[in-house]
Amino acid sequence: MKYLYHFSRIVFGAWWVYSGTMPFIDPAWQPLGQEQAAIDFSLAMIASGLMVWVKVAEIAFGLLILANRLMPLAAIAVLPINFVIVYWNFVLDEGVIEYVFGGLTILFNGVFLWVWRHYYWQLLSWSGTPDYSLSLDAKTGGEA
Repeated sequence: MKYLYHFSRIVFGAWWVYSGTMPFIDPAWQPLGQEQAAIDFSLAMIASGLMVWVKVAEIAFGLLILANRLMPLAAIAVLPINFVIVYWNFVLDEGVIEYVFGGLTILFNGVFLWVWRHYYWQLLSWSGTPDYSLSLDAKTGGEA
């Protein structure tokens, strides 16, 4: 699993840095898709300005993943963008290449979430005790 994790991290991180930077280098490099729904969706994201924010996030999270830093946060933070990528690849712009990229996105996310899973269990607490203190000390729950 260790080798799969690092392979996934390097490929995924590099993929995201490349994907994030390519439209800034040449806007024509931003893939719009082959199907009309994918093209319309991509053009709407570009026209609204949301695509710029997505590309900046891709660069930032790609660099974090390549550097193997803040990985529990990065693994969760990339999920909303990856949800849209998977939807785009499986629904809006169907094809063999799109299915491969969508499948790899799911695989890489699964690997990241699995190896950092112990950080997430507390997020599944049905009820808990809030810490109203202003202390940053998480170990004592704010009590000193």
